[in-house]
Amino acid sequence: MQRLEPESRNVILHLFLLRSTVDATMPVFALISLAAYSISLALIVPGLLQKNSGWRRMAILSAVVALMFHGFALKERIFPDDGGQNLSLLNVGSLVSLMICTVMTIVASKNRGWLLLPIVYTFALINLAFAIFVPNEYITHLETTPGMMIHIGLSLFAYATLIIAAMYALQLAWIDYQLKNKRLAFSSEMPPLMSIERKMFHITQIGVVLLTLTLCTGLFFLKNLFSMENIDKAVLSIIAWFVYIVLLWGHYHKGWRGRRVVWFNVAGAGILTLAYFGSRVLQHILS
Repeated sequence: MQRLEPESRNVILHLFLLRSTVDATMPVFALISLAAYSISLALIVPGLLQKNSGWRRMAILSAVVALMFHGFALKERIFPDDGGQNLSLLNVGSLVSLMICTVMTIVASKNRGWLLLPIVYTFALINLAFAIFVPNEYITHLETTPGMMIHIGLSLFAYATLIIAAMYALQLAWIDYQLKNKRLAFSSEMPPLMSIERKMFHITQIGVVLLTLTLCTGLFFLKNLFSMENIDKAVLSIIAWFVYIVLLWGHYHKGWRGRRVVWFNVAGAGILTLAYFGSRVLQHILS
């Protein structure tokens, strides 16, 4: 066998080291993001208990660092070097959590929505850890089907928006319960219930518009939308859409408020979660 020249061996060595470096950056990015999320969570509690803007600024700054490196880590994970997109269940879940955290961090930077930050940051931290350190792969090639790219993009935005609306609904229910049982006193740090409810419905309306566009693009671009492979996603998504439509109709035409709108909002988010992730989870369990 002919021996490799020194130059050839050097080229191969450089390529190997380059690939190893690229692969190594992904867990480094993830570890930095996980650490920054943890620091932000540790700073949020003093920020909620004390009227000290310094704690909150540091929490937001740490969260921004976490979001940046979360995005870097997911970029390396979703776009592998050999082409295509790795849209595994864990990667998609982590991407959705990144979108939710980005929106809620922007809201918190305006001194609103702080009660929800521990939930969304913990959710993002767990999702990122599983996405990076648990082997998972589902390679697609969306560049060959731009219509599918539009459909998936809309579905991710719709889901993230409606999950945020559901979290506002849970916040509304929690504050209302605490006040009725005299376990929580009014303070300048607590958002008014009417304000939370109004934001919840505004966000729900945006989510319903995005979900409607998602269903329309699915009908237009997916030829096998009602095949055995996709029938559960399609039916559950349509049911969730009807739940949200009934919720909005009941609120604006019948004056629905309180627990009823909370249950409708949370139920819609739950059905949509089953539509987006239920079948994939079942496939992972059975495989």
